[in-house]
Amino acid sequence: MQHADLLAQIPLFDTLSREDCEALASRLTERPFKQGEPVFAKGDKGSSMYIVLSGAVQIFLPGDQEGEQRVILKDVRTGEYFGELSLFDDKPRSASVEATVDTVLLELTREEFGDHLGRSKTAAMAILAEMAERLRETNALLSQRAAKDVVKEIEENLTWSQRLADKVAELNGSWAFILFLLALTAVWAVLNKVAPRPFDEYPYQFYNLALAILVSLQGPLIVMSQNRQSVKDRAQAETDFRVNLKNEVGIENIGRELSAMRAELTKRLEILERHARADRVRTEIPAKKPGGPLGPS
Repeated sequence: MQHADLLAQIPLFDTLSREDCEALASRLTERPFKQGEPVFAKGDKGSSMYIVLSGAVQIFLPGDQEGEQRVILKDVRTGEYFGELSLFDDKPRSASVEATVDTVLLELTREEFGDHLGRSKTAAMAILAEMAERLRETNALLSQRAAKDVVKEIEENLTWSQRLADKVAELNGSWAFILFLLALTAVWAVLNKVAPRPFDEYPYQFYNLALAILVSLQGPLIVMSQNRQSVKDRAQAETDFRVNLKNEVGIENIGRELSAMRAELTKRLEILERHARADRVRTEIPAKKPGGPLGPS
């Protein structure tokens, strides 16, 4: 597969024109890696993204302590990519990457990427449009209320037939239904035993037919109710995922704000310390002037 085709498969570049893809592909550099050779380590300064031309790499979190096992995040194979955020910032790498087999990677550095955007206005606008779309999706996700009672919403929109199926399934799984059938069977048998003219003599063929019809109707109704419960469970799981995702994003934002606050506080403390040191120096200078206690007599 050509380098331009690999670039076109990446969501960040899929809106670029064919000419821009080919021009950007010409800036890619092939980097061979042996099996077990690290591509970069967690904490390294990021300055480029990579596309797997052949082979495979593994993205993982190294153990914090000696002897602790790594946490594998993803196996990246031919045609996939990683490290694309390094094209826009110089933050440290958040994970380590290692070649699992002999691998050839295509490297796109931030300098080459920025130089191409400076030369191509259409490419720059396409990239900005893609980043704006991602930002809009993130804002829409954060602005929505993630927690909601999806089960209640589903139940409010049920039709009468669906409500009937749920009621039947609920009744079938109760002691009331079992006791009702036992009582009905006993009354049916007693009436046909003591009545002068039994309407359904033993072996109670009409009663057996009625029970068979009841059982045949119960099966589909119970399955309908179970399918609807599965829908409720999936909706609840999706809501839980959104809540967890929103909480995770919120925690990350709080962490960034705390880091910025800590940096600002450290900066202000350094300024105050410099001012205090300058004040001490100014107060000590008069004591060292000629004629003073420390000057010549």
